[in-house]
Amino acid sequence: MSFREAFLAVASGECALGFVGITTRLRSQDGEPYTAHVLPLTSGERRYAGRAASAAAALFVRKAALTTPSAPEVIAKSHRLTPTELRVLLAVVEVGGVPEVAAVLGIAESTVRSHIGRLFEKTGATRHADLVKLVAGFSSPLLTSPI
Repeated sequence: MSFREAFLAVASGECALGFVGITTRLRSQDGEPYTAHVLPLTSGERRYAGRAASAAAALFVRKAALTTPSAPEVIAKSHRLTPTELRVLLAVVEVGGVPEVAAVLGIAESTVRSHIGRLFEKTGATRHADLVKLVAGFSSPLLTSPI
């Protein structure tokens, strides 16, 4: 059913949209995906409302996009990590131990140990392997690149 047919059906009093309406995919001129929803506004109460309530349906159009936060954002928010703690956590997962993380981040080993201590407190982890498991648990099979 086209939008034109849907609006004409609703305006004529037919129940072609049912209670949930219709949804269809659209594409803009530049190829961007959109989703359009036509929702009926006709109900038993509206029929008796007279001319003041002459709208028959509502059209909602929204850009179709998967807007989920990245795994690191979710981890940071879930465990209330600072940006630096998150960087250290991700470096532990990607690089390894304290000396390697310190070298990659350009900070002292004692600073890395301090951040890891706070990571253990905030996440409940007790070993580096637990931190790696934590990050792995937030990974998505839909991602094509690593965290």
